[in-house]
Amino acid sequence: MVWVKGGAAVQKNRDLGFTEITPTAAIDTARHGGRAKCLQRLIRLDMPVPRTVALDFDAVHGVSAGDLPDLGAMLALFGDDPLVSVRPSSEDPDWGGPGAILNIGMNDKVHARLIESHGETAANALYLRFIQSYAVNVGRLDPDEFDALTTPTADTLREALDLYEEETDEYFPQDPAEQLREILRSMARAWEGTTARLLRQAKGAPADAGLGLVVQKMVLGVGQGICGSGVIQFVNGTTGHREIRGRYLCKSQGRDALADAEDRDVMYLTKDPRGRSIEEVLPQNFADLVRYGEFCRARLREEMVIEFTIENEELFILDAVRVPRSERANVRIAVGLAKDEIISREDAVLRIPPRALTELLHNQIDPEGARDHFVTGIAASPGAATGKIVFSARAAQTLAAQGENCIMVRRETSPEDIRGMHAANGILTIRGGITSHAAVIARGLGLPCVVGAGDLILDKRKGRVQTADGRTLREGDVITIDGSTGEALVGGVDMLPPELGESFQTLMTWADDLRDIGVRANADTPPDARNARMFAAEGIGLCRTEHMFIDDDRLLAMREMIFADHTDDRRAALDRLLPMQRADFTELFEIMQGQPVCIRLFDPPLHEFLPHGREGLRELAEALDLPMKDVERRVAGLREFNPMLGMRGVRLGVTVPEIYDMQARAIFEATIEASKSGDPVVPEVMIPLVSAKREVEIVKARVDAVAAAVRIEQGADFNYRLGVMVETPRAALRAGEIAQHAAFMSFGTNDLTQMTYGLSRDDAGRFMGEYVAQGVYDEDPFHMLDADGVGELLQMGAERGRAENSDLTLSICGEHGGNPESIRFCRDAGFDYVSCSPFRVPVARLAAAHLAITSPKPSET
Repeated sequence: MVWVKGGAAVQKNRDLGFTEITPTAAIDTARHGGRAKCLQRLIRLDMPVPRTVALDFDAVHGVSAGDLPDLGAMLALFGDDPLVSVRPSSEDPDWGGPGAILNIGMNDKVHARLIESHGETAANALYLRFIQSYAVNVGRLDPDEFDALTTPTADTLREALDLYEEETDEYFPQDPAEQLREILRSMARAWEGTTARLLRQAKGAPADAGLGLVVQKMVLGVGQGICGSGVIQFVNGTTGHREIRGRYLCKSQGRDALADAEDRDVMYLTKDPRGRSIEEVLPQNFADLVRYGEFCRARLREEMVIEFTIENEELFILDAVRVPRSERANVRIAVGLAKDEIISREDAVLRIPPRALTELLHNQIDPEGARDHFVTGIAASPGAATGKIVFSARAAQTLAAQGENCIMVRRETSPEDIRGMHAANGILTIRGGITSHAAVIARGLGLPCVVGAGDLILDKRKGRVQTADGRTLREGDVITIDGSTGEALVGGVDMLPPELGESFQTLMTWADDLRDIGVRANADTPPDARNARMFAAEGIGLCRTEHMFIDDDRLLAMREMIFADHTDDRRAALDRLLPMQRADFTELFEIMQGQPVCIRLFDPPLHEFLPHGREGLRELAEALDLPMKDVERRVAGLREFNPMLGMRGVRLGVTVPEIYDMQARAIFEATIEASKSGDPVVPEVMIPLVSAKREVEIVKARVDAVAAAVRIEQGADFNYRLGVMVETPRAALRAGEIAQHAAFMSFGTNDLTQMTYGLSRDDAGRFMGEYVAQGVYDEDPFHMLDADGVGELLQMGAERGRAENSDLTLSICGEHGGNPESIRFCRDAGFDYVSCSPFRVPVARLAAAHLAITSPKPSET
């Protein structure tokens, strides 16, 4: 190899519109792209890289406008009758770019010379490939016209040249400078086209992202000795395990190059029954490749795929790119590099996008498998599941009892579906949005969920669902849902299992050492709490007690309480629920082992615990031994025009105080019981849906009275904290006076967003896509915290609350708590912790660590 050395020569190259890549050349990723910079690093590592020049972003933009570099001077660097390749070099390789074009400079003269030196078959193949590439990418001819022209014979070559002439009314260009000019112009214009711009913007590239190009001397990989080309990598891109993988297309001495490619000429880098390994045939070349791989890992601090060519047993390195990998492999690779002290632990943490962890936590559909798609909805809870269609909670429980998997398909879910949701393997709903009932519960359970699949027509009476393309799926048919993409598929598919091994655990330990905001879990049941412990949540930030009343025996007692006409009758029904609630809370406290548990007192409107259909009302009348008319009258009396803004939350606690009395007693008796066998428990009692100071005063007085009574009855002391859930705009505005009676404020951003926007979270999915597309909202506010509107209420509530009570604990417990963007907002606002569904806890922990690394707080700098 020959380098152009010295500042004057480099400056001269720049003046000509290009820069030769040498160890000292001024090559920068932000100007020349990642490929150009990587090639320079390979050269600095003394790898045998063929001569290469780089065009920076400005030069390529100029090419698209007709301002070309000095192509004569450029080609002169590559000698007489040059053969070169052109490859794209964008700032981020994930942004893509036009495809590489090889063998530029091939013409009749070079073809004749190659026949003498390499044989006719090799020369024909090289020329034919270039004609096809040039015709399709530069001439914009139909690629189908050239697909049949693959046999490297003189007749095929002539046919290709004639076809080009026929389609373009021009002879195939013979001047290498003309070929290079048109190829550079074609690639530059392709990058700046509308389609290419939209595609790279979808991958996160800015609209004005630049493209660099690299022009490299061709190493043909054909000759009289052992020749070939291939790629090699030293890690499995699917699993992340260290192993040598690759492929090498070889031409053995005395045989026609590129012939019988599917037979003995394919020689794999690892032992293969179809041929010997490259390690046996070319041991020195193989040893060099292994050495270069270690160089890349140690010096470039990354696992790389090395592209190479061997010509007459001489090795050349053409390029090296980051190994394509799954997210599970990415974790293992990053942790391995950090353990080997190649990168820091902080760097390893930053290399894993927080949301990418969902691939490790759930089953995933094998990306290489077939998909028979029948509907797309909103991706509401990640992971994938296969099972038989069921249309009711009862059917889901029946199949689960038989050991069969099922997918619950509903128009929308309600609290009475909870048992079926626990039994199902996934949930698909026709209505709903990202914070609808189905979505929230599914995320808490770690179930895949797709909501808002509005193209489906559900006929529950006939036991079928019809798709937009006319297909009919019946109860019992097998489907698969992908809660990460929002897709639903007909039939079963191959799955990739979760990956929570040593590398994952190590990464999360490092993240916890770095982060500076707490992460709790929303957990309603003992299984939820165990998941919270498994994912190392620092306690429970929201326990929704209403989900504890769904079991048959509890539901009947709850309905008796609702139908009671007098206080004593209500208390009698609630007395039946007291031991059940106490047992639930005791188990939660024992599972959490002394960590904080924040229990939200009863919240939903009472009508949600009553049946809706006539059959259900009849069953209820029989269970309560009441006339059907009395049941219908009571149900009608509880009906509200807008129940989510009606008799629920603290309003029930004030008007039907016996419910909160029972729950407070159950919490405090469970506190004493759980503290006997473990760490002292300090429960947090949270009042939902407050909007006035007086509401808090009334409920606090009764809770304090129950606590005093339990202390006397049990002869035991305990502590507890009482706080409020801020989910109405008024509570945020009056946070100062409310904080006088609260130890903590937890912002319920689901309802707060709903009330701030005047927008039903269950119905928003119907039109939210159109709103986002037209720029009304930047993002679905139920999916991404609205930092301007809802965020201002959070900021205001936090500031006013802390101004009145400096010891006030602040948190959010809505579904936004697991979003990295929301965590940034909460951290900046001085919140103490965020709380989210158990399966989102690792995402939140990692996102918090990213923020601590990239935006350290002033006191830590």
